[in-house]
Amino acid sequence: MSTTTSNPPISNEVALRIALAARVLPEISIAELIEAIQDSVGEDLSETSLSRITVTNLKTAFGQTYDIDGEEDGEDANAGDIAALKEAVRILWGAKDETEGLPPIEPYQEGEMPQSVRIAVASNNRERLDGHFGSCLRYLIYQLSATDLKLVDIRSALEADLSDDRNRFRLNLIRDCHVVYIVSIGGPAAAKVVQASIYPMKILEGGEARAILTDLQKVIATAPPPWMAKVLGIAESNRVKNYKATEAL
Repeated sequence: MSTTTSNPPISNEVALRIALAARVLPEISIAELIEAIQDSVGEDLSETSLSRITVTNLKTAFGQTYDIDGEEDGEDANAGDIAALKEAVRILWGAKDETEGLPPIEPYQEGEMPQSVRIAVASNNRERLDGHFGSCLRYLIYQLSATDLKLVDIRSALEADLSDDRNRFRLNLIRDCHVVYIVSIGGPAAAKVVQASIYPMKILEGGEARAILTDLQKVIATAPPPWMAKVLGIAESNRVKNYKATEAL
């Protein structure tokens, strides 16, 4: 096996293509994909070398893993595996992550929304909560108060797959947030999130991000939980009033 220690570091673009291609090959690790690419086109990983990758290259490299031999018999049992290889090649050639339908980022200056919190939403598609903490494509970042809601950033999580500690990489992406909405999160990752003073909110069914956050705005306007009231800067006396008023309803 050849070594890549003397090769220049790969570009962010190449790293993102490889990370995204590995996502559609669930039985193949990033390291295995890189090895297969280098065996096919050489150790210098660049946009030019990736453009020379073919389905045949990957099929040869991963044939045993994917059990896609015997295609000449006309059997279609492994069509799904072939489709995955084609999609991986398409991505390696330069097809981007699907970004159609992503909402525009709204202008925001720090401090312009008094008594607001910053929310991260794990997302794979459009402006939806539909991602797991450890595998979502991006985090939608919102600034939210009882009366206002703005999408202030969209942060790609693709490079997390190239990190030695994927959960920590993802955590660092949202470290300025007070809450993270996810459809699922593992125990170790949840512990790291809580230790970073970020509150994980798990909604298994997911949904439209703004609709979910509108529900949170109603909570903030009426009776925010103590930890959120503290973040919002609501005086303790007002917190008590809000809870007493809620109990009286």
